[in-house]
Amino acid sequence: MKFRNSLKPMILAVVPAAGIGERMLSDIPKQYIKIKNYTILEYTLMTLLSHPSIVHVVVSLNKKDKYFHKLSIASNIRVTSVIGGNKRIHSVLSGLIIPTNANWVIVHDAVRPCLNYKDLEKLISIIGKSKIGGILARPTCDTMKYIINKNKTISHTISRERLWHALTPQLFPINLLRFCLKKIIQDNIDITDESSALEYCGYHPLIVLGSYKNIKITFPEDLIFAEIYLKELFNI
Repeated sequence: MKFRNSLKPMILAVVPAAGIGERMLSDIPKQYIKIKNYTILEYTLMTLLSHPSIVHVVVSLNKKDKYFHKLSIASNIRVTSVIGGNKRIHSVLSGLIIPTNANWVIVHDAVRPCLNYKDLEKLISIIGKSKIGGILARPTCDTMKYIINKNKTISHTISRERLWHALTPQLFPINLLRFCLKKIIQDNIDITDESSALEYCGYHPLIVLGSYKNIKITFPEDLIFAEIYLKELFNI
């Protein structure tokens, strides 16, 4: 992995890690599955900590978590843990409570360990160009179908010309994200990423093209690809 020294804005990173990962069919939460010498979560945190603009990382944990504090990275002075909530939105808000001098926040999935430094740098570089922030994303390459019922009957095909897969990290001004997340909770709206909160409140984040290797580990077969990509990033 390439490390760089450059002057950048001060950024807080929040990593929601309160999920239990039922689809992984594992005895432990998927973020604690080991690939070679480290857990998935450790790889995720190491990449974030490698950037000089990220001054602190907050990990939002499940209240029953019994694994995080056994990791050596938990004692890093730039890492703090908090108790998250039942939903992602509450876990992110818990991370935003931490006092900080940072005025921007990066939110990154705990189970996206294959983020490369170049993409992280590209995302952070939009600070100064945008007051709203942006997200890493990939254009949709597959043909998209819209179904009409639970039996998965196809209604029609959706044009993929302007469709993108949202990834993380996602980068926003701290105060703006906090405001939008609270508005979402107040209005009882379901969202699956932080950009959705800003969109609901009338803001339009930028898209930054990210690598296809930045996978979210969801199913057991994802571990095969993750090990290949992590070998490239960390020389494991």
